[in-house]
Amino acid sequence: MHGMAQAVAELTEQASPACEAATLVLSQLLKAEMEREVRSVAYQLKAAPFQVYRDLAGFDFASSEISEALVLQLHRCEFMADANNVVLVGGPGCATIRMRVSP
Repeated sequence: MHGMAQAVAELTEQASPACEAATLVLSQLLKAEMEREVRSVAYQLKAAPFQVYRDLAGFDFASSEISEALVLQLHRCEFMADANNVVLVGGPGCATIRMRVSP
């Protein structure tokens, strides 16, 4: 669908009646697909067994071995500007997570 969305602009530039009709049909199909995808994600989030919504604002770094400075640095996504990778080691819910930023 993403390729089709990009092709709509190219069809519009041709400005023929057939292309205009095709553009309208493609636009409606893409809109319907995007709405279906939004509903699908909403359903999956609702069906997932997440207990509580959590974010960094409510995380208690004092009772954890995780480095608050490092987590906040990663949250700012500064590693992306330098094109570095971040490797997180450990399962979900681990008390300790080792983080390594590699070039």
